[in-house]
Amino acid sequence: MRVLVAGAGVGGLTTAIALRAKGFDVEVLEAAPGPRTEGGGLGLAANATKVLAALGLDVVGSGVGRVCTSFRLRTQDGRLMRDLPIRAISAELGSPVVNVRRGDLLALLRDSLGDTPVRYGAAVADHRVDRSGVSVALADGGVRTADVLVGADGIRSAVRARLVGEHPVREHGYVCWIATTAFAHPRLPEGGAAHYWGRGQRFGLIDIGGGHAYWWGTKNVPLPQARRWTGGKLGVQAAFARWAAEVREVIAATPEADILAVPAQDRPFLATWGAGPVTLVGDAAHPMLTSLSQGAGSTVEDAHALAHHLAAGGDPAHALRRYEADRRDRTRGLVAASLRLSRVEQLANPLATRLRDLVIRHAPARVVRDQNAAPMRYDLPG
Repeated sequence: MRVLVAGAGVGGLTTAIALRAKGFDVEVLEAAPGPRTEGGGLGLAANATKVLAALGLDVVGSGVGRVCTSFRLRTQDGRLMRDLPIRAISAELGSPVVNVRRGDLLALLRDSLGDTPVRYGAAVADHRVDRSGVSVALADGGVRTADVLVGADGIRSAVRARLVGEHPVREHGYVCWIATTAFAHPRLPEGGAAHYWGRGQRFGLIDIGGGHAYWWGTKNVPLPQARRWTGGKLGVQAAFARWAAEVREVIAATPEADILAVPAQDRPFLATWGAGPVTLVGDAAHPMLTSLSQGAGSTVEDAHALAHHLAAGGDPAHALRRYEADRRDRTRGLVAASLRLSRVEQLANPLATRLRDLVIRHAPARVVRDQNAAPMRYDLPG
């Protein structure tokens, strides 16, 4: 069976790896002119590292990223609110949480593809289905044919638009700044991660190994500002001017060109992900906010499940519908939970934020552990 995968991000490359492991003939089509190297970092939760290990990818052994060994919630001025039991959760689930630079993870995935072709500058413009399978028209005039097409081309997926039409994204009224930079600080231990919560603002500071840190910041702003941030690095520094010293210092240490600003966006959950020999994975199917750190995790789960169902045999279209049914409830819950948590995190009302922080400090330990472990619980199919 020949499969075309649109998109060479985490979802597309992992899908290609999973399909190749099952013996499928795979080609990846990527709109960008070359491999992606920019972007910040991401957290691979225990479910993600579990699936990648099942695909033969030892993220820890490869030297990519850093195993997360401490996770603290702090106030904006750095006072500790809660030490989350990340070691105990990882031990219970049998897989580590690993924080990585996105570009390093993509390089590892590309290397793991072996001789699987990845075509850059190959933007999908349209696709058509007939009795022999699916044909994909590229923006440069080229055509590719296959038995199956998988859209792994992100929140503005061209494959999704062809399936269900063009629809605007859902916007949430805050901007996200993300970056990685060389950084060391006594408040950032090896394997450490810390989230700082303020009023309508948050900040994350995470060790990704090799003397580098991944950081992100958020701030409630009008939608036009979120869509197109024009404040530059000075605007980011102004937003966090009175925050903890390590927050101010990591922003100052980051070259302005390395700070990426993106709006907080997702989509209402899509009940139908495919038709005939076409389906979606990852952000193309179920984009979610970053609050649960499950964008990457849910995507690699999709990739593994898709390969599992296609390899089970039978008509490809029926296999794709089985895959979609298998993934629907899990991903719907993650999208909804990410939205709920984001609303709590971005609270700006002084009374509401005080109550939120009191709950963080005094919630029973078992409740905190269960809430943080729940999104990472995942059983491999088959």
